[in-house]
Amino acid sequence: MRALKPLVSCAIVLAMLVILLGAYTRLTDAGLGCPDWPGCYGFLKVPEQAHHIEQAEALYPDRPVESHKAWNEMIHRYFAGTLGLLILAIFLFSLKQKRVLLPSLLLGLVIFQAALGMWTVTLALHPVVVMGHLLGGFSLLSLLALYWWQLQPAPLIAVKQSLKLLFWPVLLVLVAQIALGGWTAANYAALACIQLPVCEAGWAGQLNFDEAFSLHLGYDNYEYGVMSQSARATVHVMHRVGAVVTLLVVAAYAIALWRNSSGLIKNMASLVLLLLLLQFSLGLANVVLHLPLANAVAHNFVAANLVMCLVVIGYQLHRNKESAYA
Repeated sequence: MRALKPLVSCAIVLAMLVILLGAYTRLTDAGLGCPDWPGCYGFLKVPEQAHHIEQAEALYPDRPVESHKAWNEMIHRYFAGTLGLLILAIFLFSLKQKRVLLPSLLLGLVIFQAALGMWTVTLALHPVVVMGHLLGGFSLLSLLALYWWQLQPAPLIAVKQSLKLLFWPVLLVLVAQIALGGWTAANYAALACIQLPVCEAGWAGQLNFDEAFSLHLGYDNYEYGVMSQSARATVHVMHRVGAVVTLLVVAAYAIALWRNSSGLIKNMASLVLLLLLLQFSLGLANVVLHLPLANAVAHNFVAANLVMCLVVIGYQLHRNKESAYA
């Protein structure tokens, strides 16, 4: 137990760093900075010497070496690999404990995340894989947070049964919106609409749902997107609509929790409200300022923390029988 707590704490911090680096890699168009996996142009690090670069470009003639993009990608891989090893250590330490469900889920998920990282490269940034990789990273962070709380003494929580039941649809709304955000980013639709409140004039008559939510199979390369402008605008519009719905639903739930609870749940509800308002503001700033890098990375990072906090709330509500009253 004493060894597990600092390991899990370190893993949470490292998972946050990996999420930040992943967003930075994607937003700097470095997702294919290394055209192979897990190395880079056949090397364990970015080729920098002239003869190594010549060798690399001979292997991948259609993908000349761009050192800055390659380093963005490899640094992300180094941190992600370290996180994987740390989660393996957590799993091994947890074998001495009676509770191994979460460590087992974590280990399985981080292995699947590694596979998604490989497919991101081998399938040339297919949007489904990119979106799945994003959701997997957020899930890892949330599960690590759950395990951290599982290692703490269980607090006595009293909250209405209805609020426990409402947690699941509220979480579903938030996850659906995050998936929409991932789909928007993976299809390079973040700047498909740059007018407020919805999109450019005439947007309603140009909606193209069939193409917007197609899997787009069969392309050799998905870098910079394969959708038409109307399809990208449709994805963007749906993400904006989802943002308003999510703001209203999650805010209403957080306020209800804040009014009907105390202690940890009340504090967590306040934090969810703050993160929700910050996330909505960052989304508006992305449109008004045309997706500045730091703002876009922050938008991704706050989303990860928002879902983590909501998941922790749900865990605290359901972890013991005393957590509800009629």
